[in-house]
Amino acid sequence: MKLALSLHRGWSIRILITSWFSLCLLFQSGAAVEAAPATTPTVPVQTEHVILFVLEGFGQDSLKGGTMPTLSRLIKDGSVTWSATAVKPALRLPTMASLITGMPVEKHGITWNTFEFSRGYPRAPSMFDYLDLSGGRDSAIFLMDESLYQLARPEPYTDYQMCGPLKSECSTDRIVSYIRQYFKKATSGHGYGHAIPALPHFLVVHFPEAGRVGASKGWASKEYRDALRMVDKGIHSVLDIYQEHGLTKRTTLFVTSLSAEGRDAGQEQADAAVPMVPWIASGVGIKQGHAIHQPVSILDTGATVMRTLGLQTHTEWESHAVEEIFQAAFIAAPRVSLE
Repeated sequence: MKLALSLHRGWSIRILITSWFSLCLLFQSGAAVEAAPATTPTVPVQTEHVILFVLEGFGQDSLKGGTMPTLSRLIKDGSVTWSATAVKPALRLPTMASLITGMPVEKHGITWNTFEFSRGYPRAPSMFDYLDLSGGRDSAIFLMDESLYQLARPEPYTDYQMCGPLKSECSTDRIVSYIRQYFKKATSGHGYGHAIPALPHFLVVHFPEAGRVGASKGWASKEYRDALRMVDKGIHSVLDIYQEHGLTKRTTLFVTSLSAEGRDAGQEQADAAVPMVPWIASGVGIKQGHAIHQPVSILDTGATVMRTLGLQTHTEWESHAVEEIFQAAFIAAPRVSLE
């Protein structure tokens, strides 16, 4: 009996000591947790809107002298290559066709540079078709040349607005005013026209003014530098519209050019070389201050736009996403219900 009692007391003391040590460890552990709280991994913000600015007569030298402060800031905050491969013939219509179809000229078949009604619309599927098939993503396109009517094929979720140099009122400022009116109507609750029920997921803006002025007045002229400033102001104004609608933190933008500085996208060039053009990405999900190392083609724009919106392509495109520019791995966007 005494032996049993002493054993009982021994185990009781051991339990008390063990419990005391456990409480001490628990207290220390709690203090450590309080001193260094666990960090919750951040979930990357999903891009909901993409803007594609398509310029003309633009190159790295166009930024000299602080001519384009808005674009310079976007480049600093984003990823860039100054040697993306364009197409030949190095003309406005064939190059724009390659940009939106992700195909070289020999595949989409548009080799001419003026609007020809009898030829009809291109048969090759465009990035607008794929955005539509991926859940009805809306697109809006604002173009500044009559030749590009050739690409304005009616689409169920796409709205086109166009003007051209033959119209005196067609200018960078005019296109910006069209976009502002578009956004006002699209957010009115009634949609825009027959196609767009809300703000577009994909906006394409064509600013060719600098290229036209450079070709007519000279690439070293004051008029060309003034035109670059006007284009930069136009980019800034479009971004202001997105900021006014609270979209900036959900928007990624791309900038490229149909022709480099010193070349005119409206006329056949004497040399047969394929031109090199800038290709810039900035905004949500894009690496900052990054020089792109992988080869980039203007054809890659479509697949990169799709990837930015969390969409995949399984198509006949010769377009590949420029994966190097993204901060995070691909995240598939939730499916959009069409009901």
